[in-house]
Amino acid sequence: MIALLDTSHDLDNASSELGVAVEQLLTPLTRYRRQKPDAMFAIDNGAFSGFDERSFLSLLNRESADQKMCRFVVVPDIVGSARRTLEVFEFWRYRLAGWPLALALQDGQENLDIPWTGVSAVFVGGTTNWKLSKAAADCIKTACAVGKWVHAGRVNTPARFEYFESLGVSSIDGTGLSRYTWMREKIFKQFSEPGLFA
Repeated sequence: MIALLDTSHDLDNASSELGVAVEQLLTPLTRYRRQKPDAMFAIDNGAFSGFDERSFLSLLNRESADQKMCRFVVVPDIVGSARRTLEVFEFWRYRLAGWPLALALQDGQENLDIPWTGVSAVFVGGTTNWKLSKAAADCIKTACAVGKWVHAGRVNTPARFEYFESLGVSSIDGTGLSRYTWMREKIFKQFSEPGLFA
């Protein structure tokens, strides 16, 4: 599992602090420049804070020459609603042709089809209760079984880090992990000193 961080902190330092490989997550919220032009990266849409179409498209345009280095782009979504997110996905998927697309999994996804042939990845979003539910875990297991990249958002505690790692997700992010050295070090310490937070 790797961490994808939307950060201005040095990625190598963040990797040492967290104890896992770190790549950059670009968002229309911060619009940070890529620190390592030859390294893989991903792009989030910023919908959790409020989707801004113009800023999102501007970011994609800025990075368009390096589409092959992009792990995934999170297609715009409706936080907390899988049904509405699937509608938005169908609208946007053609506008984002050429990019590796990630569907944001939201509350209720367990009752709806996932367009597996149209995605390279899934992004585990949704409310906290749903994200940590058996329904979400089943979606993650299915994505892993069909060979898709699985990313979990809002992973800022040792317990969540351990939980998503145990499910086999490919990558995680978290605003706290992106911003605070102490949060990255706390997760590293949890796993270098077992039982410390038990």
